[in-house]
Amino acid sequence: MKQSGLAYGVQWLRSLAFTVVIYAMMAVVGVLFLPYALLTRDGAMNTCKMYARLVIRLARPMIGLRFEVRGTPPVTGCMIAAKHQSFMDVMFIYQLLPRPRFIMKRLLLWAPVLGLFAYKAGCIPVDRGKKGRAIKDMLARVKAGDAAPGQLCIYPQGTRVGPGQIAPYKKGTAALYADLGQPVVPVATNIGVFWPKRGIYRRPGTAVFQFLDPIPPGVPLRQFLTVLEEAIEPASDTLAREAGLAIPTRPVVVMPDEDGAPV
Repeated sequence: MKQSGLAYGVQWLRSLAFTVVIYAMMAVVGVLFLPYALLTRDGAMNTCKMYARLVIRLARPMIGLRFEVRGTPPVTGCMIAAKHQSFMDVMFIYQLLPRPRFIMKRLLLWAPVLGLFAYKAGCIPVDRGKKGRAIKDMLARVKAGDAAPGQLCIYPQGTRVGPGQIAPYKKGTAALYADLGQPVVPVATNIGVFWPKRGIYRRPGTAVFQFLDPIPPGVPLRQFLTVLEEAIEPASDTLAREAGLAIPTRPVVVMPDEDGAPV
């Protein structure tokens, strides 16, 4: 839907105010709850969930953004393989699951507030630049108990990919799937239509997160990546079209490489 210059300008200012508020709030929450987060994993996890829910509650009055969940979020141990389009999809999925832990890019450990809390909450850092070694390190950390049981979340494309854009699904997700022997729950979203990878502007509307049918253990690895992509990509494209974005039908491209740590 096209906006007039005035309407766009007003929404941009609302988006700017929202961005300032949520980052200021991150600093305040980080300082106030640091002792609680340092004591236990649950302390860090609950603090992160509280912050994410505050951001979600502020999104509707400040920028006109609502959220909808379709399908059934898992409550038992599994892998979550999600479409990654923006910073917001991390927060929304995190606060929705009972005991989430994310595969994260190691560089994020140095992010103020965010890095410390994410690590203490059980997220697993991965050095994406080391490719095969990064996958081995990731598997070792998961099996060594660096993260407690729960829902292990990974982004199969390894980075934020905007709605309608094409990027390969990487072999780190398949390696985890084979090693852990758990079902994988694919998650589609259209959040990138409203909250893009870059820029200040946030579009009003309804962002949808759709939990799809689980993929059971035992699917051959090369076939697994195809099955996963064929679940997530068409569903995400459908949600983007539902939000008003014109996306043509596209072929599935499976080019496994590296790991699935978010950027």
